[in-house]
Amino acid sequence: MSTTWIDSHCHLQERYLTDGELDVEGPLRRAGEQGISALICVGTDADTSRQAIALASDVSKGTFGTLVPVVRAVVGLHPHEATSGTAEIEELLATGSEHIAGVGECGLDYFYEHSPRDDQQRTFAAQIGLAHTYKLPLVIHARDAWDDLFTILESEGVPPLTVLHCFTGGPAEAERCLAAGMTVSFSGIVSFPKAPEVREAAATVPLDRLLIETDSPFLAPVPHRGKQNEPSYVPFVGMAVAQAKGLLLEEVAEATTRNARKIFGC
Repeated sequence: MSTTWIDSHCHLQERYLTDGELDVEGPLRRAGEQGISALICVGTDADTSRQAIALASDVSKGTFGTLVPVVRAVVGLHPHEATSGTAEIEELLATGSEHIAGVGECGLDYFYEHSPRDDQQRTFAAQIGLAHTYKLPLVIHARDAWDDLFTILESEGVPPLTVLHCFTGGPAEAERCLAAGMTVSFSGIVSFPKAPEVREAAATVPLDRLLIETDSPFLAPVPHRGKQNEPSYVPFVGMAVAQAKGLLLEEVAEATTRNARKIFGC
């Protein structure tokens, strides 16, 4: 596939490199070969946020050569880690690193509920505040928590550039996101046979409010489902979105690439 793409959300930090990968060079190289021009490496706690910044820095220095995607880092605290508090994330943002392109992923997860709900709500609100303070995009994780999500966003104010990543709802939830001013990002779930509501949502999201992602190493799209996911698979997510919307693959590639560049500066 020669079309240019951007993977708007992936995890290439050390803790996520499994399935025989010894380092990040393999996934980066394969992404470049598949036309991925840039990828957003997203932190889930202080350690993985630091690793995302380091990876973006190494790529910018040419450590992996010139035929790999540009990497931008997003730093934040996942709701699973909410009890850790945001102090270290605040310290990272205060450095003003040129490689930081956003705050997140943060939000609410009431499906697994690895952290108490009050901790999740508190750290989510704090990170919304950080996105406002540093004038950075906000990247949101939301699962089974829509009402509380929108209540907190209404209270704290939705940052001008806000992404609801790995969208798992249906058309009604997508409409709420759009009405709040968010961009909606679709992962490999949009290609899963048992996710018709996600495809219905993708069909309703305007091209100028749409992103695609792998969320690798999770959620590999069809036809790679069951394998470890990686950024080189993002065209297959784009293909599923194009089919849901009745558009050409190139139209989705051009629009989502343009949107990602606008939001993350890549």
